[in-house]
Amino acid sequence: MGSNGRSSTDDSDECEATKSAISSYQAREEEIERRKMEVRERVESQLNRAEEETRRLAQVWEELEVLTDPMRKEVAAVRKRIDLANRDLKSLTQICHKKEKEYKEAMEAFQEKNNEKAQLTNTLVELVNQSEKFRMKKLEELSKIVNSTT
Repeated sequence: MGSNGRSSTDDSDECEATKSAISSYQAREEEIERRKMEVRERVESQLNRAEEETRRLAQVWEELEVLTDPMRKEVAAVRKRIDLANRDLKSLTQICHKKEKEYKEAMEAFQEKNNEKAQLTNTLVELVNQSEKFRMKKLEELSKIVNSTT
């Protein structure tokens, strides 16, 4: 028996149990560490793939931007020109309407004056005709008077 009242076989059993427990603990720790390393490697692998995909996507995005950017600029330039043309058309339409209105008013005034002139000309012709008739009548009367006195 040992000094603490146990037998040496108990001590060796206990020591074996302790060694076995430590060995089992170490085996579990190693297994945990191994699994941890496997998980870490898988995560790193997935991160590397994700980074590579991110780089590829960024590259594709840049290529798309290069492809669409000139079209956007051209479209924007054409749209701006269309807007300018619309503004010009709007002001020109207003000017056209104003000029058409002025033309119609001038044409109406011209027609009124032309009609007035035609009426005045007819009146003048009538007056001249009446005057001639009156003078002819007077001349005939004077001629009769002259002929009758002679």
